[in-house]
Amino acid sequence: MFALRRTALPALSLARGYAATGNVSTLLLVEHKENKVAASTLNALSAASKLGGSVTALVAGDTPETVASEVAKLSGVSKVLVAKDAAFAHALPESHASLLVETQKKYGFTHLVASHSAFGKNIMPRAAALLDVAQISDITAVESPDTFVRPIYAGNAIATVKSSDSIKVITVRGTGFPAAGTQDTAAPNEDAPAVGADKNWSEFVSEHMQKSDRPELGSATRIISGGRGMKNGENFGMLYELADKIGAAVGASRAAVDAGYVDNSLQIGQTGKIVAPELYVAVGISGAIQHLAGMKDSKTIVAINKDPEAPIFQVSDYGLVADLFTAVPELTKKL
Repeated sequence: MFALRRTALPALSLARGYAATGNVSTLLLVEHKENKVAASTLNALSAASKLGGSVTALVAGDTPETVASEVAKLSGVSKVLVAKDAAFAHALPESHASLLVETQKKYGFTHLVASHSAFGKNIMPRAAALLDVAQISDITAVESPDTFVRPIYAGNAIATVKSSDSIKVITVRGTGFPAAGTQDTAAPNEDAPAVGADKNWSEFVSEHMQKSDRPELGSATRIISGGRGMKNGENFGMLYELADKIGAAVGASRAAVDAGYVDNSLQIGQTGKIVAPELYVAVGISGAIQHLAGMKDSKTIVAINKDPEAPIFQVSDYGLVADLFTAVPELTKKL
């Protein structure tokens, strides 16, 4: 048996003393791409606003001015800290985590918040480790500045957790909170603290993005998803046709992604994207726990599967027991 003892970092004594006063101040890390704020950041802002106190937004990038101007107009933002440096161009986690910690040390923020997206999950654990605190992941509700609700066991249980750490590092499940709106008066901008020299722990090599005219999966109000029952990637073409009819995004189960039918950027589930659209159509998806964890909060769930005993029917609002290769083309034709 091993005994572990955590030792607080001396450099954090000022920040911890500030937190002990009971004042709440939150730093929101803004995710953005191509000069647009990520939709999940708007949900994270709503969660940050529920903590009480002021919310300061941190925008980092090589040309962050446009995003900073947009963030300044979001409801609940009292100040925008802008970090302009080529080191922040591709959201490398090491540089962003260092920036978060330096900013926390300077201003004494009690809460650091980001969305529970790939962006947030890549950066926030590093920041928590540097601050020697435990991260509170994937929250769906805020009960008080130190008490939060989060799903566990693939969403089969809900835990209420209370943190005794003076600095709370939090990631937010976007589907648990509404998107923040805008405010009439723009918040002031200020330069973020300078970060020390990059230790070159990692470097950006290349990026390959899949472009699509369809809605982005994480923010789509309608989603058509395919599973192992699609049999191959070519058959996903019928789902794209249906999606185009109703303006929906296309997703997939982990089984379909692992089988190579589609790219993993379409994966919905515990290890993929968490979605909660107005309409979710599951085609040829059995309903494994891993997949249900990512979509069961959808407002209306429609399942199409030839197996009447498929678990997906237990969570669906409407179910059609039929061969998908007959049902989907007929549905598309009638729309």
